[in-house]
Amino acid sequence: MKYRSVFDIIGPVMIGPSSSHTAGAARIGRAARHLFGREPNYAHIHLYGSFAKTYKGHGTDVAIVGGLLDYDTDDPRISEALKKARAGGMKVRFHEEDAHTDHPNTARIKIGDDDGELELVGISIGGGKAEITELNGFELRLSGSHPAILLIHNDRFGAIASSTAILAKHQINIGRMEMSRKAEGEQALMVIEVDQNVGDSLLSELERADHIIQVAKISD
Repeated sequence: MKYRSVFDIIGPVMIGPSSSHTAGAARIGRAARHLFGREPNYAHIHLYGSFAKTYKGHGTDVAIVGGLLDYDTDDPRISEALKKARAGGMKVRFHEEDAHTDHPNTARIKIGDDDGELELVGISIGGGKAEITELNGFELRLSGSHPAILLIHNDRFGAIASSTAILAKHQINIGRMEMSRKAEGEQALMVIEVDQNVGDSLLSELERADHIIQVAKISD
C-alpha cells in the first residue's frame, strides 16, 4: 500500500474518540453539506453496522451533524454540534438499521429544506477517511479528500466534452473522472476530482454547458 503522507498512517488532526466513528463520520456529513450547498432544515440519518451499535459512545452522531454544520474534523465545536443544530432549528433524527451493508461503518443521510432534498450513502474506511458511494440513487466513488465537481446531466452526446472544455479553458487539471447512469438515455452523474478548489463563477458556466442539469462541488 502506498501512502501520500504521514497523515495517511496516523490519521487526521481530529476531535476524538475514533478516527473511523468520529473523523470519518464528520467527513461524510460535511460532504453532504457541501453537495447540498447550504445548511439543511432537517436531517434523517440512518446508521448501519457498527455505526448503529456504538454511535452515541463514539460520537458518530455529533460528528455527522457537525459535518452538516460545515465543521472540519478538528473543530472543537463538534462535541456540541447536535445541540447547536437543534438550537438553530435543524430537525435531526437518527435511525438504527439492522440491514446488512457491504461496509460496517455505513451511514445513509437524507437532508433537505423547502427548496430541495439530497440523499447520500457514505462509509468510513479508517484513519479518518470516508467515501461517498451513492448520491440520489447514483452509484459513485468519491473520497471527499480532494476538491470535486459533480454534474447531473442528460445522457447525451457532448455533455462530457462541453464540461471538460470549460475546465480546460480555465486551466483546471482533472485528477480523476467517473460517470454513472441509471439507464441509457436518462439522467447521468459525472464526478470530476480536480487539483484545486473552483469558484462559483466556474460552476455557473458549467451549468450553462450542453445537457447539464445540476452542478455541485466539494471543496477541500
